Amino acid sequence: MDQTPVISIVKKLKPVEFRQVRKTKHEKLFNSLIGQYHYLGYTQPVGEHLKYQVFAEERPIACFIFSSAPYSILHRDRFIGWSPDALEKNRHLLAYNSRFLLLPWVKVPHLASHLLGRCAKTISADWQAYYNHPLFWLETFVDTDRLKGTCYKAANWHFLGNISGRGKYNKTQKQLTSIKAMYGLPLVGDFRERLCRG
Repeated sequence: MDQTPVISIVKKLKPVEFRQVRKTKHEKLFNSLIGQYHYLGYTQPVGEHLKYQVFAEERPIACFIFSSAPYSILHRDRFIGWSPDALEKNRHLLAYNSRFLLLPWVKVPHLASHLLGRCAKTISADWQAYYNHPLFWLETFVDTDRLKGTCYKAANWHFLGNISGRGKYNKTQKQLTSIKAMYGLPLVGDFRERLCRG
């Protein structure tokens, strides 16, 4: 793997190509990069998912994983305004950005938000091609102990609120994990109408 620093600006970093690498020859490298360089490591996504590797002049510069969204998240569900029945019926129309990695030798200002914006323009069509249905909403969690969520804010994702940090299976009220900031991005203007259909 060529780790020569990539130092540039977004306008000069051409061509930048997104490749969906799930079940392709690039998937092994993708999994390895996430495992080695993402602070959460690699875990196999659950449910529907796509993996994007981003290349600049055939060099990998970034990786994304989008997978099935968590079932019920208070901040998101209030923002969308859907009923439990609509959530049950339409949750497959959401995707969760579970991993986003800029490789550590890539030093390009504003690249992260640029890539998020590029991905948002194509992911619904890619999901439609792979799973026979579109997406209307993207979401993610940002560890507030490590990151500020700047690239999501710059890419027009909505801050929805902080998640308690009690952990998925914790039955106490004690904070066991770091506080996560939740962000969401509607992919269509009438996302509420589409997602709230029972």
